[in-house]
Amino acid sequence: MGNYDSVKRLIAFVLLSFAFVTINAQTRTRIYGMVKDEAGNGIELATVRLQGTASMVMTNLKGQYNIYCNMGDSVTVVFSQLGHQTRKKTLIAFGDSMRVDVVLPPYNQTDETAVVKGMGIQSGSMVRLNTKNNDFAPSASGNAVEELVATQAGVSTHNELSSQYNVRGGSFDENCVYLNGVEVYRPMLVRSGEQEGLSIINSDMVDKISFSTGGFEARYGDKMSSVLDITYKRPEKFEAKLNGSILGGSAYIGWGNKHFSFMSSVRYKTTKYLLGSTDTEGEYDPKFLDYQAYLSWRPSKRWTIDVIGNISDNEYNFIPKNRVTNFGTIDNPRTFVVYFDGQEKDYFKTYFGSATVTHNFNPNTYLALNFSTFKSKEAETYDIQGEYWLNEATSQEELGVGTYMEHARNRLRANVMNTGLKFRTRLTGHTIQSGFDWQHEDIKENSREWEMRDSMGYSLPYDPNQLRLIYSLAAQQELKTNRLSFYLQDNWRFKNSMGLFNLAYGIRVSHWDWNKETLISPRASLGLMPSFSDNWVFRVATGVYYQAPFYKELRDTAMLNGIASVSLNKDIKAQRSIHFVIGGDYTFRLMNRPFKFTTEAYYKALSNLIPYNVDNLRIIYYGRNMSKGYAAGLDFKLFGEFVPGTDSWITFSIMSTKEKINGKTVPRPTDQRYNLSLYFTDYFPGSTRWRVTLKAALAAGLPFGAPRTGLEGKSFRAPAYKRVDLGMSYRLLNNEDRHIHSGIGKYMKNVWLGVDAFNLLGISNVNSYYWVTDITNTQYAVPNYLTGRRINARFVIEF
Repeated sequence: MGNYDSVKRLIAFVLLSFAFVTINAQTRTRIYGMVKDEAGNGIELATVRLQGTASMVMTNLKGQYNIYCNMGDSVTVVFSQLGHQTRKKTLIAFGDSMRVDVVLPPYNQTDETAVVKGMGIQSGSMVRLNTKNNDFAPSASGNAVEELVATQAGVSTHNELSSQYNVRGGSFDENCVYLNGVEVYRPMLVRSGEQEGLSIINSDMVDKISFSTGGFEARYGDKMSSVLDITYKRPEKFEAKLNGSILGGSAYIGWGNKHFSFMSSVRYKTTKYLLGSTDTEGEYDPKFLDYQAYLSWRPSKRWTIDVIGNISDNEYNFIPKNRVTNFGTIDNPRTFVVYFDGQEKDYFKTYFGSATVTHNFNPNTYLALNFSTFKSKEAETYDIQGEYWLNEATSQEELGVGTYMEHARNRLRANVMNTGLKFRTRLTGHTIQSGFDWQHEDIKENSREWEMRDSMGYSLPYDPNQLRLIYSLAAQQELKTNRLSFYLQDNWRFKNSMGLFNLAYGIRVSHWDWNKETLISPRASLGLMPSFSDNWVFRVATGVYYQAPFYKELRDTAMLNGIASVSLNKDIKAQRSIHFVIGGDYTFRLMNRPFKFTTEAYYKALSNLIPYNVDNLRIIYYGRNMSKGYAAGLDFKLFGEFVPGTDSWITFSIMSTKEKINGKTVPRPTDQRYNLSLYFTDYFPGSTRWRVTLKAALAAGLPFGAPRTGLEGKSFRAPAYKRVDLGMSYRLLNNEDRHIHSGIGKYMKNVWLGVDAFNLLGISNVNSYYWVTDITNTQYAVPNYLTGRRINARFVIEF
């Protein structure tokens, strides 16, 4: 009954929110005109935005624009375009409409860039995401950028504690992440998301987010699924922010001028409060601490030096006590009870640093030398014994009783060093980019795991002559390798009678000395803004994408009678994915507000695949190229201002991905048939102080089966992942101009207070399964549930 009432309240909220769209509409006024160059020619795709708001449009092929704003005393319009100077126009007390023409002189600043957001023209494979959406959205993981990415079309996640995400049937390991042009890595031993700390991406320091779900350019590295490209900001004045909540807090400070900028931030997160809502009761003590700094020095227009440093210390301590899980159906209910003894202690310490020296030969040409390093020290240790009873829930008939003990002493050390050289120049209609990288990897692993099970008085697997473990593993490996890579690409923009074209084509070449394999990866994409309509944009993309194995893919694990032996496979080859993507955007106005509808169809031909299983978010590879397959699907996204001045969107995706292994075609572990995401923001009627953010996800269940049965044994489907998070924020202080308040208030820019309702409907989502086996070898899948409903209080103070 409680969940039914919650559903009714949610439906009422959604209906009221959309009702506010029409009831709460304010008087709108039109600003229109033309953006020209010094010769009087219209500048196509120039950015026109209203300063201090989320409203933005792009000029058409003739340089014309229309933008709407709320009727007020004044508004500042910002005009910008790559290759041209930015211009601002302040309009005071104008009527229902006003024409504003502006001339943008040639570009003469080395660090000027156009502002682009979700409503911008996407003629290539990358889409820009608006960083302002991070500030008010409820976040259970504390990794706001990844949670924003997970709401995009073609992207899904099945664990609110984790920053991992799947893209179009790819695994977590198939997503490439760049920070200021440097590829970043993640810890490798993290298993279930409970131990996962803060990602390296600090949302307080982010300036721009670019993301591609496929068909991306040659300048991005060797991954098969997606690219997330993060650019940190360079503050030009003092700014600071203080965040706090039940889940942790952060402090950020930044300062800069025309020649120097510096940012520093410290973050703390704990999942103790959220984990207290799971079925397993115990003493949770997770501590995740992160410090990050970014320095940029521009001694002249010719030179720029950028330095980034990050230290992350993650500790997860857990002493379980007991667990009671009710599962099954109405006709066949089950109760699983466990009493525990022992504890788990994990830690993951990572260090990241990069330094980039850039020489600008002129405003359109630069050469950059980069050095980066990533170090990770990881340990996973546990000794946990449990005594369990599996009963029929109504009659309490005993179906199984036994004990188990799990032991692990897993340690891993990784050092990755990279040196790269990047070049870029702009010619008439062309942007040419090239780069070269050398990367050295030094990884050492020492792992020991075993599991003992005793069911109905018999040790499993049962042997009357000896005591046997159901599973054991020993691995002691060291890997030292070098990789070389090179890319060359051209972005060519040209016009003819059909419209404006954007052609990006290039090639990527890489070599790995471990298996002596050289990879050649051609890629191309074409975007068209047709002359018959400014509302349409069409895109096609194709390319060959290789994913050279990293350490986990090399681990060839052979299993014999429950005993696992690990070796590194020197004959392994890179996995390959050939992308075919076709799509387009249609922009329109509804209720005098901008909207954009996007759709894309894709097919990925997969070969040389290294099959894998997913164990509580840890990917365990077969260590051999054993299969081939495909991924195909459709993505849809509706984006726009359902409420003036706010961004909202809804996405829907359908997808199928399968592979053929040992002559049998089976779903891949990420075969998610459908995914629906909603991100909706609203203000209370007549007030901009109250803001509401609603996030909802409905994702199909993934294949699963008994442990260590291989992909052929994944014959079941987990229940769908269903989750609704609601965040409400109140603007306690609005002092943007710093003249309203006196005393300490004059130093504050904004003060927000917020309340979040995580898992608003209280749905029990399944994370994984624990398998209970009796002496007859009958197996029962006992679900491990994710976090329940929780209320979180938070605050944000901006200086």
